[in-house]
Amino acid sequence: MQWLSAISIRRPVFASVLILALVVVGAVSYTRLGVDKFPEVDFPIIVVTTIYPGASPTAVEADVTDKIEAAVNTVSGIDTLSSISTEGASLVVVQFQLEKDVDVAAQELRDKVSTLRDLPSSGEPATVQKLDPGAAPVINFAVRGPSDRPSDIRELTRIAETIVKRRLESIAGVGQVQVIGGQKRQIRAVVDPARLRAYGISALEVQRAIGISNASIPGGRLELGAKISSMRIDGRATSPAALGDIVVRQVGNTPVRVSDLIVDGKIEDTVDDPTSLALRDGQPTILVSVTKQSGANTIEVVDTAKATLASIAGSLPAGYSLDIVRDNSELVRTSTSQVLEHLVVGSLLAALVVLMFLGDVRSTIISAIAIPVSIIGSFLLMAWAGYTLNMITLLALALAVGIVIDDAIVVLENIHRFIEEKGMKPFPAAMAATKEIGLAVMATTLSLMAVFLPVAFMSGIVGRFLSSFGLTMAFAILVSMLVSFTLTPMMAARMLKPHDAGRTPNALQRFSEAFYRPIERVYLAMLRWSMTHRWVIVLVSVGLMFTVPTLAGKAGAGFLPQNDEAHFEIYIKTKEGSGLDATTLVAERIARRTRALPGVAHTLVTVGANTQEQPNVANVYVRLVDPNQRTLSQDAIMELARKRVLGMCPRARPLPLSSSPTFRLARKTRSWPMS
Repeated sequence: MQWLSAISIRRPVFASVLILALVVVGAVSYTRLGVDKFPEVDFPIIVVTTIYPGASPTAVEADVTDKIEAAVNTVSGIDTLSSISTEGASLVVVQFQLEKDVDVAAQELRDKVSTLRDLPSSGEPATVQKLDPGAAPVINFAVRGPSDRPSDIRELTRIAETIVKRRLESIAGVGQVQVIGGQKRQIRAVVDPARLRAYGISALEVQRAIGISNASIPGGRLELGAKISSMRIDGRATSPAALGDIVVRQVGNTPVRVSDLIVDGKIEDTVDDPTSLALRDGQPTILVSVTKQSGANTIEVVDTAKATLASIAGSLPAGYSLDIVRDNSELVRTSTSQVLEHLVVGSLLAALVVLMFLGDVRSTIISAIAIPVSIIGSFLLMAWAGYTLNMITLLALALAVGIVIDDAIVVLENIHRFIEEKGMKPFPAAMAATKEIGLAVMATTLSLMAVFLPVAFMSGIVGRFLSSFGLTMAFAILVSMLVSFTLTPMMAARMLKPHDAGRTPNALQRFSEAFYRPIERVYLAMLRWSMTHRWVIVLVSVGLMFTVPTLAGKAGAGFLPQNDEAHFEIYIKTKEGSGLDATTLVAERIARRTRALPGVAHTLVTVGANTQEQPNVANVYVRLVDPNQRTLSQDAIMELARKRVLGMCPRARPLPLSSSPTFRLARKTRSWPMS
């Protein structure tokens, strides 16, 4: 690197353009980096979902689940294989070893599932999907009408499905839009068993007649000379009453119509039975959940969705509105803004400390400029590696603030020593000092990289999360070494003043001397004592090493630090066979007790909102007030929620998560029965 320093000192334009290009490209890369809470991690977990309408859990297990398990069990690299058979749905979860490529595993499972030919014909085709934590709901909002009458549910569902959902699905980065709690229009013909027996007609025959007659099919084409017209036979009923005129069978000379076979001769224009439900603070609502695509910028998707909602709200009929009930981007914004704030404050404090010790504004500017250049330059390598701005990478950059300035300080201090102690001019001092210290600076930088790079190659799930931490630190340190060999000596050669023995120190230099000299005296005294009592230092160091296991055990452990996120979730699973109303009753009872806790703002209950629309699975989202406006922490409120729920179940006892019925709080591992 000595040749690079020499060129930079002699050719300042080259050094300036080199660093400026790095900063510009890094700044552009920063605008293209995604923003999320955690890094994107591909978990090698594949879920095979099969819908088998109307089948009992036992039938689903025998006819679907066992056959799929037998087929996929032959795929290589499987770590664990588990399944859940519920009413009308089969869920097979295949977890592969971490070394297995998740895309290859998913394709192998699709090939195996596609070879199954003995699955029930009445069931839907099996779907194979990767478990993608990055594709998560980012915003939920409620569609409200002018009143809460049940008769408005169909119109609210129509608005949510045809207007809101279609507009949101066209947003870049949106993966899925799900409507929860809606009920679509349904034309219902309730047949009379006595009339069916009288005419000798089965209900299946009525269904077939309606399906055949209520259709629109091509009718060929009509040629009239040079003109050709396409024809179509439109037999769709325009009203519920028109369905009653459909002929089911001809009995003698009398046609038997649908209206002759139904109760009271009326066809009901109503809504279908609900398959999911949403309650906001106990009030039924239609919830629209927006899920982002994997790798999409959470904040950008939410901002675009909010802008789209604002435009949709302006075109809705009078009395209809869209209210945001859950915004998961708030936590991402808060977390990233706090870390960015710490990054900026840390940079300023690092520069202030350098100023206090050096006592020279020019030297402080030369060394402190390495901080923004190294951080911004790291964005280029982060974008190249496919990283996002998240808690892990921003933590690495915040930690790097105090490290990236070290190389520049070492080079600058040696140049300053050549000027003050050897009386050299700044230009030759920069050349000689950088040449003398170059190898040591490179060794220091490489030793730091050797500390952080192994973190990027850790195994397991933790290693996948922390890989971006290690590489981001290595990127910043590598850029700081480039700055210390190019920009720092070039600026020092032109900005530092020559040595002047008769120059009077200014106020800042006098303050620096007064601040630094006592620290220097204490340090030199400790150094002299340590050098004269070397074996004492060695024994103390060895003794401290043996205390590490004990102290580390008392420090506790955890994957993430305790953080008040102002919200948590309660997951509920009632016993198999429980209907939507029964699960809703339990979930709303829990939500009502939770709303009574101090610091709870509102609750949102969803039932059957998963992919399988399981009526015995519910979720209670609990939103807390701002941490500054409450006296209890999130963990304390969660503990109160557990006691309230356990108070509903006097015989409650801890059960494994797979047991049912169960209750558990998010981020906790214990579960309890509901009855």
